[in-house]
Amino acid sequence: MVVNEQLRQKRILFVCIHNSARSQMAEAFLKRECMTDCIIESAGLEAGVMNPIVIEAMKEKGIDLSQKSSQSVDQVIASGKQFTHVITVCDDAAAEQCPFIPGMLSREHWSLLDPSGFVGTKDERLERTREVRDDIEKRVMKWCEVNCVTATT
Repeated sequence: MVVNEQLRQKRILFVCIHNSARSQMAEAFLKRECMTDCIIESAGLEAGVMNPIVIEAMKEKGIDLSQKSSQSVDQVIASGKQFTHVITVCDDAAAEQCPFIPGMLSREHWSLLDPSGFVGTKDERLERTREVRDDIEKRVMKWCEVNCVTATT
């Protein structure tokens, strides 16, 4: 049996609705925590625009997302890239819309609130975004303990 070269290495794809908040945060945290044993990307069911409040919240953690752009799952599939692990980070209904990703060996779902839906003052939206950010960071750390070589080991 010939093993596809792309699948020798763990390849993780985080998916949410617009690739403008949750999936971008998860990608950034996993890239920070995992050494070179993983290739990590994110995509949305459709491409969007980076959420400025997410950029601000991530900057507080020392991660700069200001130059990141959004891509769609369709763009990822069309590029021919394959992923061993797909993690949806949207609500349950949106996760059901995620298409089959070629090469996928496992699929997980982390139901998370969407920062783009937060209302209130900027400070109130930032505080709620921080809560989602911190939840994502904890989930990434837990996932990494099981699946990756981390920078702390």
